[in-house]
Amino acid sequence: MNKPVVIDSTAATPAPGAAAAIARPPPSAEYMQRYQNIEELRQAARRRLPKGVFEYFDRGTMDELSLRDNRTGFQTVKLRNKVCIDVTKRSTEATIFGKPLSMPLAVGPTGAAGVCWFEGELALARAAARFGVPFTLAVLSLSTIEAVAAAGQGARQWFQLYVWPEREQSYALVRRAKDAGFETLIVTVDTQVSPVREYNRRNGFTMPFFINGRAVWDVMLHPRWAIGTFAPHYFKYGMPALAHRPKPTKGGERPSLSGGDVTWEDIKRLRDLWKGPMILKGLHRPEDAARAAAEGLDAIVISNHGGRNLDTAVNSLDVLPEIKAEVGDKMKVIVDSGIRRGGDILKARALGADLVLTGRATLYGTCVGGEEGAYHALNLLRNELETDMGFTGCCTNDEIGPQVLWQPKK
Repeated sequence: MNKPVVIDSTAATPAPGAAAAIARPPPSAEYMQRYQNIEELRQAARRRLPKGVFEYFDRGTMDELSLRDNRTGFQTVKLRNKVCIDVTKRSTEATIFGKPLSMPLAVGPTGAAGVCWFEGELALARAAARFGVPFTLAVLSLSTIEAVAAAGQGARQWFQLYVWPEREQSYALVRRAKDAGFETLIVTVDTQVSPVREYNRRNGFTMPFFINGRAVWDVMLHPRWAIGTFAPHYFKYGMPALAHRPKPTKGGERPSLSGGDVTWEDIKRLRDLWKGPMILKGLHRPEDAARAAAEGLDAIVISNHGGRNLDTAVNSLDVLPEIKAEVGDKMKVIVDSGIRRGGDILKARALGADLVLTGRATLYGTCVGGEEGAYHALNLLRNELETDMGFTGCCTNDEIGPQVLWQPKK
């Protein structure tokens, strides 16, 4: 049985003729210009990736009602044009925790990005660094904390954590992230139990990754992924596996990734461990947001986990106004789940969000073109945001407010 091997930037260089001979040159910035929007990147990712890999991060849970409602939520918010105002000098620049951003967005945590593109987490980190927005490393990544820190030097790097049943293993990761220079900690608290994702079982998708009987034919039908992603990883590192998965117990059992027993006491403990900005991700209720503020957290993320956990969960925009009204200026309010257009960023800002996280949008770009693909996805979103700012009469991020929205009278 093969022992899973994880990405480590300090690992010895493989023998000549292994990964380097198999990996193809990454697409150029000029090549990426053929994709005009995030949906076109999504369709290109669908064509390139095996079905099991693509559906792992693209689909939702159960009947996928929340997945669809996330997009509907943004699409039903209407904007109002503003005329006879000079909007020739527009800037999407923003700040978070006192530091500048090229736009009010951070790359959110997406697990197992390394199966979408060879060293996918490193590609995402580099793209975010070039673009001037934070990159969030998911704890369920193929790349180690230290490898990502080395790849995105000079960038703003955030680390996302699940509080595992074996608490000390989670605390050890927090210390590693701190030592590696990560500036912000995101604690995800909306995965109390394992979600129902039937397609993973149907497709035979597992982590550590194994090409089983169900997946062999699918992989053969996607040679670009097999040659450009799987083969280089296999020859350099072995079978794709999660870099930070909890270690087995003394009895050999693999601990659960779900933290069903996480309480506010655990959040207090992490707040004591982490002295930098700390964010709680996965909130829907004003009272939970108020409690997070009382515990000294710096921000919350209103999120339904991209429609991947609780089906029929409310979308972020629907609860954003009441949560913002509850916490006011006590903490930053961030939203995710469903960002596909630059106008979505403007709508979230207008309803009170300080920042948005995008997960799938930049991951689609990574699937298609690695670092250049992720950078192109970010650029598409910024260009669209800047365009919609012009139509709605906003020259700066601070000018985006409720006046750009039209909402029917109740």
